[in-house]
Amino acid sequence: MVPRVKNIVNSLNLEAPFSLAESWDNVGLLIGNPDQEVTSILIGLDPTNALIDEALTSGANTVITHHPVIFRPLSSINTADPNGKLLTKALTNRIAIIGCHTNLDSAADGVSDILAAKLGLEELSPLLPSAEKELSGTGLGRIGSFSTPVSATVFMNRVREVLNLSSVQVAGKIPKKIKTVGVCGGSGSDLAAEAFIRGADIYLSAEIKHDTAIWAIENRFCVIDGTHFATEQPSVALLAEKLSLANSIQNWNITIRQSESEVHPFVLIDKNYGKEE
Repeated sequence: MVPRVKNIVNSLNLEAPFSLAESWDNVGLLIGNPDQEVTSILIGLDPTNALIDEALTSGANTVITHHPVIFRPLSSINTADPNGKLLTKALTNRIAIIGCHTNLDSAADGVSDILAAKLGLEELSPLLPSAEKELSGTGLGRIGSFSTPVSATVFMNRVREVLNLSSVQVAGKIPKKIKTVGVCGGSGSDLAAEAFIRGADIYLSAEIKHDTAIWAIENRFCVIDGTHFATEQPSVALLAEKLSLANSIQNWNITIRQSESEVHPFVLIDKNYGKEE
């Protein structure tokens, strides 16, 4: 069968129920016609002009992003600014855009699950369980353990490898041996205390606030800021995997691609900057 946009939305809702989204969030079909046939899907982390251009080049008429293309209410649309250009491009070329944000953060087998799994953690449970008790294993963040404690060196090397970063910011002393770890893909500074209370040896997230870093040092705890992009980037592959399975089961026979244009928005500038000029 040839799927329609609403079929893709329904499939995502089964995997990451939109009811799990935070009240302030905006998820689901954000641009497009639910009855439009889907030719192919492109999945990315951020809704950018580069991503829409990639969709046009690859022939995808459906784009799925983790971060929503429309987040706050729009009071106006200036088609000369980047966001206005993106909306114009999508509407003109009939590209549907679906947001799968905090619902995927809280879903069982969601953003933090894949981050924890890539680190090698087992026996995962939510740091902040969802209010929807009937949806087992849902909620923000995850806490889990290694089957055998690992050294600080092994753990930090693994963190950098998983996040594809040459360095990370750390507040507090890294334990010599690490067994229990709290993680939260994306902005998870507010869950650091919960990870500490739950017995984590260390906590990995992003956008760690200054006062959280000071709190960690004062409490002899350790928090790692792995950056928002790097801690959530694995969710792109996760969405692709979930939709590829649905594609096979439902016999949609469509192409599902992960973005090849997305790169980390931050770069590191060290003391050698400018010396080659």
